Amino acid sequence: MLTTSLYFIVFGGAIGSRMQSVDGVGYGSFIVPGLIMLSLLTQSVGNASIGIYFPKFTGTMFELLSAPISAMELVLGYVGAAATKSVVIGAIILATSAFFVPIRVVHPGAMIAFLLLTSVAFSLFGFILGIWAKSFEQLNFVPLLLLTPLTFLGGSFYSIDLLPQPWRTISLFNPVVYLISGFRWSFFGQGDVDIVVSLAVALAFLVTCLAIVAWIFKSGWRLKN
Repeated sequence: MLTTSLYFIVFGGAIGSRMQSVDGVGYGSFIVPGLIMLSLLTQSVGNASIGIYFPKFTGTMFELLSAPISAMELVLGYVGAAATKSVVIGAIILATSAFFVPIRVVHPGAMIAFLLLTSVAFSLFGFILGIWAKSFEQLNFVPLLLLTPLTFLGGSFYSIDLLPQPWRTISLFNPVVYLISGFRWSFFGQGDVDIVVSLAVALAFLVTCLAIVAWIFKSGWRLKN
């Protein structure tokens, strides 16, 4: 709640006073989906990665692998816990934002779907990251040097339509753009990218992460050694 308040004070107060609206939406309201998605991505990856990395770090991974549960149940537990926490944090940010700016959700069903889809997909990504990492430095490398910059450059606080060419075209190669655009569409009925394309990118990322997790448990990569 404190972090969200600071974003509104800095971005809403400083920038919002000069940029009254974006595509007909007040700037303060415009940045709400980006704020939620920013926290959703980082929290999902962080929670899931540290959750599965810690048993490796303490040497108790064998207890998980020898427990009378299936690989699917193991993944469901870790990914479900990380995704649940991320969704709760997203709801808190949404509630906090209502104290600063008017909030309206044109497509609540799509908003919930994108919220769940993104949190689960990036929790799976964090799970993969936690298995891949051999140290805390590697664990923090991807979120700090890859995910956070992509999120800030993915239209969290601006519309990519405001960018001149060729930067707008280059932004379309950023997968986070499609997630933020689809989530913003669920709020205001408009986004930088077609909603069908945004949904397809989100589903493709989810399926890719599922396939990688299935391969990890089938091969035992960095689990049994």
